[in-house]
Amino acid sequence: MKIGQVTGTVVSTIHLPIITGRRMLLVDLLDIAGEATGDYVIAIDTVDAGAGETVLILDEGTGARQVLDEPEAPIRAVVVGIVDEVSVGQ
Repeated sequence: MKIGQVTGTVVSTIHLPIITGRRMLLVDLLDIAGEATGDYVIAIDTVDAGAGETVLILDEGTGARQVLDEPEAPIRAVVVGIVDEVSVGQ
């Protein structure tokens, strides 16, 4: 799992039917200090996250498909939680 910050949404007018009705979020990945790493992921939203929120991302294809209950879907990453707080080394 990874932690990131939602920076926006991705809109696609032409896509596979599995994407219909699902929001795709653009998420900047964060390092242990909470700073953006410069990497990003596009993830399917399962928790109604919004721009600016820190989120927990499952970035592993099989697990992501299991969360969505879509074993054949071409999906790699899903947002599975909204992070309230991160505590490091305490």
